[in-house]
Amino acid sequence: MIHHLKGQLIEKNPTYLVIECNGVGYMVHISLHTFSLIPDSENISIYTHLHVKEDSHTLYGFYQKSERDIFRLLISVSGVGTSTARTMLSSLEPNQVKEAIANANVPTIQSVKGIGAKTAQRVILDLKDKILKVYGEDEVFVPQDNTIKEEALSALETLGFARKQATRVVDKIMKDSQAPTVESIIKMALKNL
Repeated sequence: MIHHLKGQLIEKNPTYLVIECNGVGYMVHISLHTFSLIPDSENISIYTHLHVKEDSHTLYGFYQKSERDIFRLLISVSGVGTSTARTMLSSLEPNQVKEAIANANVPTIQSVKGIGAKTAQRVILDLKDKILKVYGEDEVFVPQDNTIKEEALSALETLGFARKQATRVVDKIMKDSQAPTVESIIKMALKNL
């Protein structure tokens, strides 16, 4: 297993890199998330996952170790291959994938090209416990009480705010607050909307 590569960046594309290590050029498949983080400097270090099949050995690269961990969890799900996992990490950021799984957010996972309702549900079913176990509730935002959130959103909609914008603000408030009440959420949201 190749754990990581440290070498000279020869070529950088949105879907792959070429890294030269001691005279050997490695073609490494990457996600758009990793592409956006890779500096244009000559010397780079990248975490890798070697995927071995009967007819090929494919190297996947990740700028962050946490992204590689999520990639490995995703490909452990039946029906999710390496290309689907890479597409998921190109469409969503690793934290968004973690939170979507932890919160059983089927529409977010289903928004990724090539993932249907059944696959999205299987990903959540297979990985929800693992995500919460590995990252804990400190690193993954799990809403405490959806009725408080719904009441606050309903009130904000009544006041004339768009639901999508209000949801974003309310989610942030609930994430940052220790024990939010409907009233405190609405007051803080009014300041931020």
